[in-house]
Amino acid sequence: MSGPRRSGRVDFARVNEAASRHGMAVLQGLFPRGRLEGREWVFISPFRENALGSCKANITTGKGGDFSRGDRFGDFVGAAAWASGLSQRDAAIRLAESLGVDPFE
Repeated sequence: MSGPRRSGRVDFARVNEAASRHGMAVLQGLFPRGRLEGREWVFISPFRENALGSCKANITTGKGGDFSRGDRFGDFVGAAAWASGLSQRDAAIRLAESLGVDPFE
């Protein structure tokens, strides 16, 4: 997408569906210090240095978190919001733009 951000209602389901088609790449982009274990991307938290293993996200759904801190997210938009510190709306817009998807209804 190009041009200024539009106002309007964000279609979170559309953004998450698009992200799920590229789940591995999305998670690698959000959390570059990690590795694939089965269907999970296991990564080092962007908020603290730790041993690999307490942070995980499913490559199909995006659901995961930093389990040693108790931080959880339920999908790719949530993962993007958590990693960036943005609101869910702003994270969805940014993620959609990176995937070439219109984030608005």
